[in-house]
Amino acid sequence: MAFSVVILAAGKGTRMKSALPKVLHPIGGLPMVQRIINTTQAMDADRIHLVYGHGGDQLKATLTGDNLNWCLQAEQLGTGHAVQQAATHLRDDEDVLILVGDAPLIQQATLERLRAVKANCDLALLTVELDDPTGMGRIVRDNDNITAIVEHKDATEAQRAIREINTGMMLMNGADLKRWLGELSNDNAQGEYYLTDVIAMAAAEGKKIQAAHPDTPVEVEGVNNRAQLANLERALQARQAHELMMNGATLADPARVDIRGSVTTGQDVSVDVNVVFQGTVTLGNNVVIGPNCVLTNCDIGDNTVIEAHSLVEDARVAARCSVGPFARLRPGAVMKDGSKVGNFVEMKKAVLGEGAKANHLTYLGDAEVGPNANIGAGTITCNYDGVNKSKTLIGENAFIGSNSSLVAPVSIGSGATVGAGSTITGEVEADALAVARGKQRNIPNWPRPPKKN
Repeated sequence: MAFSVVILAAGKGTRMKSALPKVLHPIGGLPMVQRIINTTQAMDADRIHLVYGHGGDQLKATLTGDNLNWCLQAEQLGTGHAVQQAATHLRDDEDVLILVGDAPLIQQATLERLRAVKANCDLALLTVELDDPTGMGRIVRDNDNITAIVEHKDATEAQRAIREINTGMMLMNGADLKRWLGELSNDNAQGEYYLTDVIAMAAAEGKKIQAAHPDTPVEVEGVNNRAQLANLERALQARQAHELMMNGATLADPARVDIRGSVTTGQDVSVDVNVVFQGTVTLGNNVVIGPNCVLTNCDIGDNTVIEAHSLVEDARVAARCSVGPFARLRPGAVMKDGSKVGNFVEMKKAVLGEGAKANHLTYLGDAEVGPNANIGAGTITCNYDGVNKSKTLIGENAFIGSNSSLVAPVSIGSGATVGAGSTITGEVEADALAVARGKQRNIPNWPRPPKKN
């Protein structure tokens, strides 16, 4: 059956003590409500209605979704009032899934389970059993059918002994939902319209109300402060680390790997401690990642080693390469098969050819380095003249001596040699030697300057 989604995301999140709307605080590198949007889009929801309030401009500038419909709740008058803002967009002949925008770890499998329950009843609730349900709305049943949700402050002693609680997530027919929303009252101490009141209305009409449950309570935990945000972040990271290990990766310490995006791994990948993955990262077979590395939007080929303290961002590293330690590959860096960058080498918009090496203390920017070329320690491509960027071309089997400056635009031919300490400003032909440095002058018996008192 067709279905749409209503996500309640209008709260300010006062207890976060932040200028950022609560639902935009990140979990695993994504705004928490974006995670929920992505999950429901994966379920092929016909429409996702986002009920927003505080920080609307920030939300609209940040969140994405092809089928996202924005519903403003200008005044926050309760959860029932929030859903009312989307009511005119709901169809009578569809199911409507209502989710809360601050429970980012809800999984697609759980929501599919809720849909399966709804297929055999009139209203499906997502509930969970807690060891300590204090303060939560209790699920009241008559045999197997749910009859009401009773808030903790209104519950009897017998009802407070119930451990099954309401998560605020539910699924029902659009026509039923709109009818019940029209009957909600704010005749209560808070003067608010409560979505939970529709449960009693449904029960009074003799509707069949059933429940589905998440695999773990953390899926339905909400965020109200920074401590809860941190707890959910660790729960997400533990889940993602487990998935990596189930896919064949070895993690030196699963608690010290952070994934802020998605990671795809081949066989026998090894990841040391304090590694951060951001964006979309692909690791081939037998890749080794040393400690304290950050990998962002990159592809790492088979049998490549990323040594400790290296940064790889928007770069491609082919098979059998060696990176680091303390190397930095910036956007546009490409390392071809068997190439190597060593300690304190930086690449930006540069291609290092097959088998080429830059082992120490080098900057390669806007450059193309041919196969098997050797870049000596301290070499830099001077690619920026203060206004424009220019390119350096280094041919196959070229040898660049230590502490050389290649002033772009410049071309070094195949098999050419640049003497150590040279500043190269013009073309070097293939197989030629270029030496460009001041002549050494020795002055005997040079008197050192005396120390001033």
